[in-house]
Amino acid sequence: MDFDPGMNLAEQFRAHAGDRDHLYAHATRGMADDWEAGGPVRQICAGYEDSPPRLMIHLRLLAGIFRLVLTGRAVELRPFYPCLGGQQPPDQAWPLMRAAAAEHIAELRGALDVAPQTNEVGRSAALLTGLFDLVGAAGCDRVRLLELGASAGLNLLLDQFYFSGEGWQYGPADSPVCFPDAVEGPVRPSPFRLTDRRGCDLEPVDVTTEEGRVMLTSFVWPFDLHRHARLAAVLPLAERSPPTVDAASAGEWLAEQLKGPAEPGELTVVWHSITRMYWPESEVQQVLGLLASRGAERQLGQVSLEYGEGAEATAPQLRTSLWQPESGCPVRERLLGTTHEHGIPVRVSAR
Repeated sequence: MDFDPGMNLAEQFRAHAGDRDHLYAHATRGMADDWEAGGPVRQICAGYEDSPPRLMIHLRLLAGIFRLVLTGRAVELRPFYPCLGGQQPPDQAWPLMRAAAAEHIAELRGALDVAPQTNEVGRSAALLTGLFDLVGAAGCDRVRLLELGASAGLNLLLDQFYFSGEGWQYGPADSPVCFPDAVEGPVRPSPFRLTDRRGCDLEPVDVTTEEGRVMLTSFVWPFDLHRHARLAAVLPLAERSPPTVDAASAGEWLAEQLKGPAEPGELTVVWHSITRMYWPESEVQQVLGLLASRGAERQLGQVSLEYGEGAEATAPQLRTSLWQPESGCPVRERLLGTTHEHGIPVRVSAR
């Protein structure tokens, strides 16, 4: 998807759709037409007309409609949602979607306040690859893991998932969440143990509640059946061992977490994936400043999976940074490779 910063909402919706033929492509083309015609989509989006493309207003609205379906308040749409067993042609769905939107304008306006909660566990393959890189370089096998923009914190459970590739494996082989051959390229496993794990999010999702599970499900595209299968597999793990996710902004929370001395022999790793695009620039700069200043005082690592700028924005980039003040090297930075936006496959190019 190519988004011009100056696009209005209708243009953003059409840019998302492109020439694709899936349910959400037909829906966003219908949303664009309805917005221009002054229909219910225009009413729902009132006040959001100048929203930049990075806020993904269309995904927020589509997730809000999906929640109507999941909670039984738009049952007429179920036949169009493959993850619910639907097989109806997607090009016939928009009139019914529009009618459902018209009946729930206030609720769907509220849905626009919720940034996409795409807590995609496929991105844990990128996190693991980054952790292998940092642990191997730092020579430290105890890791304190901190996630920014964690949503429900599902990726904080990566040591309960099973990953494997040619000549290597990680995690319990009997895990219900398995990632065979998720990493393409050289993998150098470095054993580690998570001593602590914690995340933050402006709107944390509680997976122990039905509301939380519905929220996460609503942001998975209904025709991506493999992603729904992954989410269904990880939810029981998360319900048994709920990750701790604090309600806080990234900069404020990270400053609190990095206060005080580090535990001897422990590597603190800050992790974030496809979330920086939703942060204001001041938040980005605060996080970067904290990493640099705290990294000058302690051994500190970062694993990031974010889009680059300009020509580098086509695929998320997997990067690691390692601060080791006592080594005499201020920071070791590496571009390990790229991934699909949902994490799999991880294409490792660094050696």
